[in-house]
Amino acid sequence: MTFQGCPGRCAFCAQHLQSGNEPRSLERTLADMVAGLAAAARAGRGPYELAFYGGVFTALPDPWPWRFLEAATALRRAGAVVRVRCSTRPDACDPGLLSRLAAAGLDCLEIGVQTFDDAVLEDVGRGHDAAASRRAARDVKAAGLSLGLQLLPGLPGHDPEALLRDAAEAAALAPDIARLHPCLVVAGTPLAARFAAGEYAPWPLETTLDALARALPVLWRAGTRVARIGLAPEPGFEAAVVAGPRHPALGARARARALLALVAAEVAALGDPVAGLACPRRFAGELYGHARELAPAYAALGLPKDRVAFEDREDFLLAAAPFDSAAHS
Repeated sequence: MTFQGCPGRCAFCAQHLQSGNEPRSLERTLADMVAGLAAAARAGRGPYELAFYGGVFTALPDPWPWRFLEAATALRRAGAVVRVRCSTRPDACDPGLLSRLAAAGLDCLEIGVQTFDDAVLEDVGRGHDAAASRRAARDVKAAGLSLGLQLLPGLPGHDPEALLRDAAEAAALAPDIARLHPCLVVAGTPLAARFAAGEYAPWPLETTLDALARALPVLWRAGTRVARIGLAPEPGFEAAVVAGPRHPALGARARARALLALVAAEVAALGDPVAGLACPRRFAGELYGHARELAPAYAALGLPKDRVAFEDREDFLLAAAPFDSAAHS
């Protein structure tokens, strides 16, 4: 539902490219949704989590939110859908409406917070302040809905320290999930015009990775699942990106740096020379980073490859005593 319900267009927005869909009528969107999911169910695929993204679901004109949720409920009963979520703006979260949406079958509502910095929000034309985001988050949880928060680091006037503050503010609101989408310059947007005029520069990739790596543990410690870092690949969107921190393994690289920082802090706290690290097996493909770029950093901590073992465990274990990696493999 590209741009549907949007009161205007923010400086950074290229939703039609990001979603791969040009704006179309709500009637067409609903018909395509039902037909596609019904066909998938007949083919034995699914069930799916149904997400209404690309516009402002809670600002759709009546009766559209209810028509979509009525169809979603029918699809849920048919076994094609197991969960329903939507995204919206902080200033489109009337408490009464949220309660009605929850009663109609909505499970999760994600708020496009972008940042809690009022000056940045004003600069990009969001049309709301940070107080609206805090209020909306509380109202979503009060309605019994699962809460998601979306942050957009690297906007004009935004810096890595601001992202750290944003992560702390987001964590304090106890969201179930968060998404971090570093700002990109996309052709045809007001932000692209500012970039061309030398009035805006996106964060470099290294700056972005380090900033994300600092922010992630703040959210993790709050029990928030970071569902995505960076935007999903879309050919039309990729071709339109003019500048910005883009990498196919952006999320994996940021998570790996965050893990390295956490391990380094534990090594420092241990005091004694570290003998080895037992690591949960689920991190085996991510610990050393993209193309093992962090292997030298682990070696510098006293953790070369032969002192790191991956095993079926929930938590990391640092050993100061002699460590036999074969016994932990």
